[in-house]
Amino acid sequence: MRPQLLTAALASGAFAARPFLNEPDIGLEEFLGDIEPGTLPNISAMATLHDFDFAARNYLPQSNYSWFRHGAGGEWSYRNNLEAFQRYTFKQRALTDITKVRNSLPTTILGHNFSAPFYISPAAQGIRCHPEAESGLVKGAAAGDILYIASLFPSHTLEPFSNHHPAAEGQILFQQLYLDNNDTNTKALLARSEKAGAAAIVFTVDAVADGNRPRRRRFESSFNPDEELSLFNWEYYDKLASLTDLPVVVKGINSVEDAKLAVEHKVPAIIISNHGGRQVDGVSSAIETALEIHNEAPEVFKQTEVWADGGVHYGTDVIKLLALGVKAIGLGRSFMYSNVYGTEGVERAIEILKYEIAIDAANLGISDLKEINPDWVRWNQNGWYS
Repeated sequence: MRPQLLTAALASGAFAARPFLNEPDIGLEEFLGDIEPGTLPNISAMATLHDFDFAARNYLPQSNYSWFRHGAGGEWSYRNNLEAFQRYTFKQRALTDITKVRNSLPTTILGHNFSAPFYISPAAQGIRCHPEAESGLVKGAAAGDILYIASLFPSHTLEPFSNHHPAAEGQILFQQLYLDNNDTNTKALLARSEKAGAAAIVFTVDAVADGNRPRRRRFESSFNPDEELSLFNWEYYDKLASLTDLPVVVKGINSVEDAKLAVEHKVPAIIISNHGGRQVDGVSSAIETALEIHNEAPEVFKQTEVWADGGVHYGTDVIKLLALGVKAIGLGRSFMYSNVYGTEGVERAIEILKYEIAIDAANLGISDLKEINPDWVRWNQNGWYS
């Protein structure tokens, strides 16, 4: 927090009234100087994932940036996603052999090999960041050898998607699927996904109604809310899974109860997520839900693959989730922001996060990321803006 903001908070006698900083002040603006709005900073200045947020905000039209940045309601869930990680501190160890920790970054996701335990989450409208739209995301993921999950609403349709955004030979892509009351449409989408070469379906279940997103709504020409409410249940998931030979992952689990139900319905993987804080305000973050599952039903982490997304910006964020048993961590906004530079930006973002995971793990005394467990973190909250 900047000194003047800290002083103001102390003077008021309540940290609860503090201004929220979208990204930490670690010298980027001072380094760039008086950069003109609409100007893209040199990519060499991008040292953290937060830097890409600043670059996108400074460069993109406000309506485009707000499309990615907005959250639901008063955006508490958006802020909590970012801040929840710092409520838990590490137990740092010394004099351990950390020389091979970088070699432990590679992982498997649903049996597929990747170079790191993080992936690009599905996010729509890549064209709002870069003229080549999703191409930078796919190519960047291929270059970094990480998983890319394609949004159901890309800037191009599914068939041209595979043609206009060529992946490297053998690259694994998963395809997002939203709830749809029309079974005919669902069957068609599954068939198109299989034809496009998707290796898995990621079924998003936390968007059964329109999200209350005032930041986005300001840029709409008229207020025409979508009042449709979708009726889906676990029996629908069973039916959906029977319509395809592909594994069907469930994205949008945010309670231990639903995690246990997913296991009962033989879901191969779940994604702990609150939709980036975009659907409903006042819900828990990924690390809070992962901790709840660990405390109340730790067996879930052995019964199905558990992934998580929401608010991840640092290597330490990834490590804390891995410590709880999360197998893979998704990032959406950060990669969309990095895509303002196209493929080069996405590649740099991947390199930054890999670098941070390795050096942070080393400095914590972790020898092997695959051997990490909950004992590496103090799970009693430290009171950080809680």
